[in-house]
Amino acid sequence: MNIPTNLKYTESHEWIKVDGNEAVIGITDYAQSQLGDIVFVDIDCEGETLEKDETFGSIEAVKTVADVNMPIGGTVLEVNPKVQDASDVLNSDPYGEGWLIKIQITNPAELDELLDAAAYQEILH
Repeated sequence: MNIPTNLKYTESHEWIKVDGNEAVIGITDYAQSQLGDIVFVDIDCEGETLEKDETFGSIEAVKTVADVNMPIGGTVLEVNPKVQDASDVLNSDPYGEGWLIKIQITNPAELDELLDAAAYQEILH
């Protein structure tokens, strides 16, 4: 299971990569493996300001649909068009080309509540 150490994680299997006051959010390798073959991504929140834990979209796999939630609060700057056009990129590259949204962080202190790679690894066992 791939768990990059430069990211922060949620217990609901989202990751966040911070770059200054912006961040990129996606789902973890574990999440995509549990979902199976992803067939559709529904995210329509560009320009919206969302709170920590608020649902920002859904991912449809062959057998289930899963909500994706904000790891921290922020304003959505961009939705990755690639995941909406070719959703299987979430299965093949969840930490790279398969990112979901880019946000402007509204409360950096919320980052302290997230899991590091070691803590995330622990909740998977």
